[in-house]
Amino acid sequence: MMQKFLLPFLFAILAYGFWISPDFKEISAGVAIFLFGMLALEEGFKAFTGGFLEKVLQKTTNKLWKSVSFGVISTTIMQSSSLVSVISISFISAGLISLAAGIGIVFGANLGTTTGAWLVAGLGLKVKISAYAMPMLVFGIVLIFQKSKELKGAGYVLAGLGFLFLGIHHMKEGFEAFKDNIDLTAYAVEGYAGVFLFTLIGLVATVVMQSSHATLVLIITALSAQQITYENALALAIGANVGTTITAVIGSLSANIQGRRLAGAHLIFNLVTGFVAILFIYQLTDLVDTVSHLLGIDTDNFTLKLAVFHTIFNTIGVALMLPFVSQLVTLLQKVLKEASRKDSTPIYLNDAAMSLPNTALAAVRMETLHLYDNAARIIAGGLSLKLEDIEGDRPLDEVIFKSRKVLPTDIDELYQNTVKSLYGDIVDFISRVQGDISPEQTEELFHLRAAGRDIVEAIKDTKHLQKNLSKYFLADNPYIQSEYNALRKRLASVMRTLHQVRHHSDDTATVLSLDALKVEMKEHDQRLGHELSGLIRQHLISAQISVSLMNDNTYAYDVAKNLVQMGEVLFSNGNLDQKQAERSVLLSEDEVEALANSHKEPL
Repeated sequence: MMQKFLLPFLFAILAYGFWISPDFKEISAGVAIFLFGMLALEEGFKAFTGGFLEKVLQKTTNKLWKSVSFGVISTTIMQSSSLVSVISISFISAGLISLAAGIGIVFGANLGTTTGAWLVAGLGLKVKISAYAMPMLVFGIVLIFQKSKELKGAGYVLAGLGFLFLGIHHMKEGFEAFKDNIDLTAYAVEGYAGVFLFTLIGLVATVVMQSSHATLVLIITALSAQQITYENALALAIGANVGTTITAVIGSLSANIQGRRLAGAHLIFNLVTGFVAILFIYQLTDLVDTVSHLLGIDTDNFTLKLAVFHTIFNTIGVALMLPFVSQLVTLLQKVLKEASRKDSTPIYLNDAAMSLPNTALAAVRMETLHLYDNAARIIAGGLSLKLEDIEGDRPLDEVIFKSRKVLPTDIDELYQNTVKSLYGDIVDFISRVQGDISPEQTEELFHLRAAGRDIVEAIKDTKHLQKNLSKYFLADNPYIQSEYNALRKRLASVMRTLHQVRHHSDDTATVLSLDALKVEMKEHDQRLGHELSGLIRQHLISAQISVSLMNDNTYAYDVAKNLVQMGEVLFSNGNLDQKQAERSVLLSEDEVEALANSHKEPL
């Protein structure tokens, strides 16, 4: 509703400005070109976020200082704290990083964004950067029309930089011409009244432009043309810093609870930093003078002094907040509580996770793991076992021996309530992701969808198995009882192995160890027929029971096979190239059968 009134009001203000002043037109065009450059730059860097960024993030989230460093470096390179914040929200929404790591990245991004002020104040206003803009635009546009994703991304980056330089040039020229007609310093306000007023103006300008970077460039160019006072420029910079959180807040609206908590941390950080900067603005001004003198910056070089101020107050903010990250995490978890949800409600599937192909893949993988968690409990119940016992440390013989009671498990009801709709949501999400992604990523989505189908099939086979198993694992006939308990133990062993692989799958060898499990399953499947024939000949079991046991063994084999196939996809943590390499050396069905036939003794 607010946007319906805000946009026409903004257009009216701009139209009035264009009418009264041609110079205002050039300044506005400079801002527009600059913002378009930011969009192009962000689009370009998104082309390089897949794979590499995920690997870097995974290595920079185990320590807080690493997360902060990643935020500083990535924002310095991409010159957009907003993009880094949105990427962080998408990664945290997909479950790739923790909340504490995300907070560290946001803190670092606020430090990294100060480099933009240094570049503009130190270089952009002293060099005729428009001369560099034209070649960048030409080369950039040519590259954008190439088919290669990397070349297209490089083209967007070059074009983005060209538009940034061109925008700065037009803003600078507009303010230089503007001062000949109107002196905006006549509207300067001194004292704390001016600090609060211009902080508010800076905040509003950043909210409107969705870029603190653009606001800062506007402030610096206006300051260099002496159209605003140094004191008012400092207040505008504070407002821009607080206003930049609006991008993170908007980005979090489509995220899960973790993404919204990260946006909350960003808002708290910038509010605290802004409050401290306003409270001690005159002391900070003195500190800026001292630091500027040490750096050899001239007393009247207010643009560089503004860059010093921007760096100092962001550094103070990080220094103040960094020791309290764990308390901030606790506060956000208390204030932004996760709504009670059904087991069938997706945790990781959201629009924020879909913003990057890599995070979309991670979200599907994490959600399929959630699907498996729901399914594992159903399968365990179908075996009249508790999942905690299967995944625990007690010997499985002891677990089976002590689990001599049928656990009432309505597989149909549990499947409807916890699996069916969740699997449907995963399939729907995958169908919406398949757009601007690489063939390798499309193939990975295909494997993940197949893993979800394997989980569903495993539940259906467990349902077929449950009827006879619940009747015969407590049978009076010890041979029948032994065979059905052996079947329970075999499936429990598969689930325990999968649990161990899942939590120790840092290397390829661990996932490939599932091949041995497949061979062992096939060997037992082939051996059972001979064992049953012997039991029938000795009149220890009836032929009818033998047929039931053979059928149930087939169901058990299918359950195990589907679960192992699922594990080979879900429990591999490498990049796409590593996963493809792993799959290329996994045993095929024919190879498994050949190995099983060649072994006289079980593994």
